[in-house]
Amino acid sequence: MLKKYEQPFLKALTQWDEQYDPEAELIKRPFSSPGYHTTLKGGFVHPTRESLIYALALLDRGDAARAEAVIRKVLSLQDTDPGHETYGIWPWFYEEPLWQMAPPDWNWADFCGQELLVILLEHRELLSRDLQEAIKASVFHAAKSIIKRDVTPGYTNIALMGIFVTLVAGELFGAEEFFRYGKARLEKIYRHTMQEGSFNEYNSPTYTIVALDVLARLLAYVRDEESRKRSESLYNLAWSVVAKHFHPPTRQWAGPYSRAYGDLQDEKLWSRLQLATGIEFVEEPELSLACPRVDWSCPEELRPYFQELSAPRTERTLVSRSQKLVATTHLEKEFALGTFSKATLWNQTRALLAHWQGSAGAAFFRLRALHDGYDYCSAVLHSVQLEGNVLGAVNFATDGGDTHVSLDMVQEGTITARDFRLRFQFSDPLVQLPANVAMGEIVTIKLGAAELKLQIAEAAFGQLPVSLETGRDGAGGWLDLVFYKGEARRLDFRNLPAYAVFALSMYPRGAGKEFSPVETTVASGLSAAWQAEGERLVLATEVCATALQTLLAGSPGEISGRSLLDLARPDLA
Repeated sequence: MLKKYEQPFLKALTQWDEQYDPEAELIKRPFSSPGYHTTLKGGFVHPTRESLIYALALLDRGDAARAEAVIRKVLSLQDTDPGHETYGIWPWFYEEPLWQMAPPDWNWADFCGQELLVILLEHRELLSRDLQEAIKASVFHAAKSIIKRDVTPGYTNIALMGIFVTLVAGELFGAEEFFRYGKARLEKIYRHTMQEGSFNEYNSPTYTIVALDVLARLLAYVRDEESRKRSESLYNLAWSVVAKHFHPPTRQWAGPYSRAYGDLQDEKLWSRLQLATGIEFVEEPELSLACPRVDWSCPEELRPYFQELSAPRTERTLVSRSQKLVATTHLEKEFALGTFSKATLWNQTRALLAHWQGSAGAAFFRLRALHDGYDYCSAVLHSVQLEGNVLGAVNFATDGGDTHVSLDMVQEGTITARDFRLRFQFSDPLVQLPANVAMGEIVTIKLGAAELKLQIAEAAFGQLPVSLETGRDGAGGWLDLVFYKGEARRLDFRNLPAYAVFALSMYPRGAGKEFSPVETTVASGLSAAWQAEGERLVLATEVCATALQTLLAGSPGEISGRSLLDLARPDLA
């Protein structure tokens, strides 16, 4: 273990010791989940992956007896029958066998497989001979599951993790089949990323860090020189994504996020950055046991991005050539604002996200679509951003997800709802919103040292009336565009004219920005234009709800006649 990680690691391990259940020989924690894969609802559970992470840490400390007990228990939960669909994977929890999950998570072959491999790589001499052989057999099962599943390069973090398991297992055990597969898959994800412009799981505070961890481990353990060079290029790219989206005034990771489980970063990120850059963010850095105990230092040339924002800056990135997807992030001292040119409003996606220094620390503003209070995946944002100005439209897919992009699909273009709305959400508890807002009205909202002007220019939802309302609670406030509320009702999106057009401008308070009217045309399609910063922002999409791929395949917007695709640059230019 590197010396700079030792103290925070030992502190974290002591906290995990308190969660060890000697009866089950696993870590025990209160149940939590992202809301899918598991059918469990509450109580305490014994997680498999976290227990392996704990076992590795125990070996780092030299506690082989407890580590062996944990490892043996986790190995006993793997499906080792090649005839089963779930062959090679583990359940999330000891309490819920694979056959009870809905559905099982095949990623657990990758997550658990890599921890078992590192256990052997780092601590083989501490383990009994029979356990070494059992771990080797378990890794083989996991690797075969990974090869059979063969995820695409677009599933960034799992694609990389599967490379680690197969490529490193191939080298460690002399398994040529695994080695060839892992090396070929690394070349595939490298070339895919080069051709597309960046990682598909772009700018994810969760999965960019996961990718960095896996790439750091590849650099630490892989011997094949060609694979090391590709890993190093991807490692530098991942750090570039982190650095160029860091907003020093708020210490936040600026949007947009492809996948995230929250809107604000805290000491966990700042501790990692401090250990990686040498820049002080916290008095005493914390370290998760899930962090690899290998070198994951930030490249020297990227460290200035974490120190200060010397001038306003816009990062406009070509995320995917094939999907015509552009991400824009604008950073100023007073705020950071980011958008995707098109994206679903899944609860793991932050397609429009801003940060500023609020009354009680960093605060955020984001766009959501809510079906009975939960984020609706079949709402699609289309946007054009110029500095702090965004022209946006939201419409709907007939065949996308409801609560999840792939596990909970809308059937026959129809949902049942008591409430359906768009929400512009503000996290600052002191944010002030007007009691009443009219369609087309320009609302001015003070956000710390920044200010936001927002206009919902036009909206429709079939023959139903739409309305605007504001609200607040102890955590913040919101401005909602209400499409429907009342008794439970079937909402059939097939051929339904359903859309919203809005514009917003975020800027330092006192800048006195003018706000031009939005021009909207509704005919066979929906088009909108808006003047901002002396430029003309234009976007076009569908009026009626239609297939998700049709909505996502449309051309991105324009700024003064130039496509966002032409204005963006790939990360790997």
